[in-house]
Order: sequence, then C-alpha cells, then structure tokens
Amino acid sequence: MNFHCITIAKPGQGTVNEDAATARETVVAVSDGAGGGGVFADLWAQYLLDKLPSQPLRSFNELDSWIDGIWELFFNDREHYAKLQDDGMLLEKFYNEGSFATLAAIWPADGEMLWTTYGDTVAFHYDFATSVLTSSLFHLTDFALPPYLISCKDPLLPEGFNCGTFEKNDTSVYFVTSDSLAHYILAMYMAEHRDRFESELAAAAAAHHRNAIPVREMLALPKVNFEKRLKKLLNIKRSGNFRQHIESLMAQHLIALDDYSIAAITL
Repeated sequence: MNFHCITIAKPGQGTVNEDAATARETVVAVSDGAGGGGVFADLWAQYLLDKLPSQPLRSFNELDSWIDGIWELFFNDREHYAKLQDDGMLLEKFYNEGSFATLAAIWPADGEMLWTTYGDTVAFHYDFATSVLTSSLFHLTDFALPPYLISCKDPLLPEGFNCGTFEKNDTSVYFVTSDSLAHYILAMYMAEHRDRFESELAAAAAAHHRNAIPVREMLALPKVNFEKRLKKLLNIKRSGNFRQHIESLMAQHLIALDDYSIAAITL
C-alpha cells in the first residue's frame, strides 16, 4: 500500500496555509480550516488530524463523541495563548466564535475503504479499470453553499455528516482533497463525460459563483483527458511541483484560488 499527502497555501498570496493533510497506514485525511470566521483555523485543522483515530468514524454519533473528547484541550490551550498575548480582541473573538474546519478521511479496512466527511472536503475513489469516479459529494453547485464546519466549542450538526464505503481493489486510487481541488477534479470528470452531466454542468457554469469560470473554461477545452490529468496530479509528491501544477491550472482559469490539499492511497 502506498500513501502520500501534500498541502500548500494560496500561491502568491503570502498567507498562512489553513489546510492540513495526513497520510498514514491507517488513514488518509484532509482538514480545511475556515478562516472566514473565528481564529486559529490552521491550528484547529492540524489538531483534528493529529487526533484522528486509526479506526473509522462510522456514524455521526461516533464523530460527535470523538470531538467531544478532544475539543477541550485545544480550547484551553488557545485560550491560554490568547491571554498571554494580552489581546482582549483576540480572546473575545475566540470566545464568541471559536475555530472552524472541515474534515474528510478514508480508512482502509478488510474488503472495503471506509470514508467520513463533515463539510465540503471530499473523499474520492477512481477505478482505472472501469474509468469510473465516485465521491462523497457529486453536485458541483454544492460547492457554492456555505459548508458545515466542525467547531472547537459548538455542537456538531447531523446534516453536516456523511459516511460510506468505496469498493476495495488494486486497480483504484482513493484520495481526499480540500474543496477547490475537489471542484476541479469533479468538474473535469463531468466535462469529459458531458453527455451524462449536461444539466449539472450547465447549472454550475451559469451560477453566480467563483467556480463558474473554471467550469466554463473546462467546457471550452477541445479535449479534457481526465485520467491523464488525474494521474499527473496523483504522481506529484513534492510541494514545489504541486505548487507549479496548481499555478498552471490557475493561469488557465481551471481552478479557483484557495489553499490546496490532497492525501491519497493506492493498494
């Protein structure tokens, strides 16, 4: 079994990378820290992956119980840090809003691959023998919706949770990605099979959202060659090469500006 992960900050922006990624023998996962609200999003995302259990979270109750068992240590640590900074505004914002992140993870198991997501970070399975892509989220327009987020202080919502299984075989790759990279992958697959996804692509291309431009650019390509593009992405193992690849996609307007993360398993 081979596994790897890469995560980078928004190219050329000089910002902190609020994503986190991990690839271990027992699990691959990505967490996307939400910087639009709260504070310490990058640290919360990394903390979730550091604490992620080696056994799968098979239900909302299991996810909820896991978060219930780990949030307080993070909260107390960040509270202490904010107090040491003597920054009343930072502490007040942390008390009022906390920290937020999404999560997607895949665990290898006997005969199947178990996945869990919370929010718009996505779990994928692509079978090279059948050329079929399956995923935990399969509507491009869903990326325009506010994502459900795991909070370091507030209860989880059952509707934000999703879980399932992928068929396990040695002709497939299993991977998780943060939202903008997930949108690129899904949209490319649909553009290659546009006869099957015509209405989905039309709705996404017409949406008043930043992801509409990449969809329109993909539909304008004379040839998509999804599998070639996916292999190129999966074969990148160094962050510098990953950044160059993402910058190339951005120059072609095929992907929205964001932090980017991927964690993958091949059997």
